[in-house]
Amino acid sequence: MKNTGGIGRRELLKGLGGAAAVAAIGPVATPAIAQNTPLKIGIIAARAGTAAYIGENGLRSAEWTAQKINAAGGIGGRKIELIVEEETNAKETLERARRLVLQEKVDCIQGVYSTGVSLPMAPTLEDMQALTIFWDGTTQDGVKETMPSPKYVFKSTDNECEAVMASLIAIKEFKGKFKRIAAISPDYSYGRNVWTAFKALNKKFGIDAEVVAEQWSSFTQLDFTSNVAALKAAKPDLIYCVLGNADLPIFMRAATSTGLTETAKFVLVQAGHQHGQLKKPFTPAGTLLCYNTMYFAKPNPSADQAEFVQYYMDKFKDYPHWECDRAYFAMMLYKAGVEKAMKAKGGSWPTPEEVAASMEGLEIQSFGGPASMRKDHIAQEVFYGGLATHDNKFDVCTLAQPYSYDASVLQKPPGADFWTWLEAAKFPA
Repeated sequence: MKNTGGIGRRELLKGLGGAAAVAAIGPVATPAIAQNTPLKIGIIAARAGTAAYIGENGLRSAEWTAQKINAAGGIGGRKIELIVEEETNAKETLERARRLVLQEKVDCIQGVYSTGVSLPMAPTLEDMQALTIFWDGTTQDGVKETMPSPKYVFKSTDNECEAVMASLIAIKEFKGKFKRIAAISPDYSYGRNVWTAFKALNKKFGIDAEVVAEQWSSFTQLDFTSNVAALKAAKPDLIYCVLGNADLPIFMRAATSTGLTETAKFVLVQAGHQHGQLKKPFTPAGTLLCYNTMYFAKPNPSADQAEFVQYYMDKFKDYPHWECDRAYFAMMLYKAGVEKAMKAKGGSWPTPEEVAASMEGLEIQSFGGPASMRKDHIAQEVFYGGLATHDNKFDVCTLAQPYSYDASVLQKPPGADFWTWLEAAKFPA
């Protein structure tokens, strides 16, 4: 792995070895001309700032997945070499992506957490014909899709999936138990949109709840004393919290210390972003936790999820979250796309255009379950959430009764307007 962020080393990832790895990934026919040529995959992940915890999860998963693939013979007989760049702001990250394409000549770019970064990057990468699979980045401007028919850029599930799931579970579990609602969120389009979606779904399901407070924080804010005081003074029955970076556990500590968690129910829309940091003392049982597309304590997990979770907990003394799933999905989708295109060419190495076309409509097994890539290059995965319980062996909460929703239930169909779809959609009871 080559790390261009300062370590300055390059090496082919070494395989894990053993029959289990080969069985999990499976061999594929190898074109002789490619056997000794590394397959370069550029990884763009945040490793500093409030999103570092998220980027760290994704990068660790990408490394683990590449190791397993290499142990089983690589992709088309070519061993993966990861070249890592930092995700920061949109301008800097785009320059690093251009360097990966023009100087490192990577075969594929994977990564990116923030839509604030992926949205301005995507058109340039599309123009450069750079095969790109975003982990969590979209090309949505608010709720509007700006690239409905890309050829080379593949995107995350819609931004609103978590919010729709959070709202559906909150309504199912708490209907009749709240009349006064409040929100706290970073002041950006995602936060405002998902809060509006929650209010719209309340109305759709016949819940007449009064909005008593709306607290908007800056994206890098880490002191929530005044926000907690304002929320407590408003006396809500339910608080819809959209914080999801390092700000979330800090906010929950402050809310607990003032007794706010004793008087209001909490819906943590992005709990899965920080669940390893949401310790039991400041995350009450009964809090609604949304885990996105991977729940580390999922009952009856896939063999790969079980292996990865054990590896992650043993090595890092932490709990892997959904960005691990997104990185695994991106790598395995790319592998499946290459192999499908190679088969169609009788074993010859495919062009980026052929790989991209092969990935459309593909379904694979990701950590969280069946996952696919729609024809419009928007992913579909399974989302998890539920009410927190302390009845486990961990220092963090797990789910008393896990709920799962396929993204086909949670995101608008291709070409649809989000708000029109939300109003007309028939959701499961």
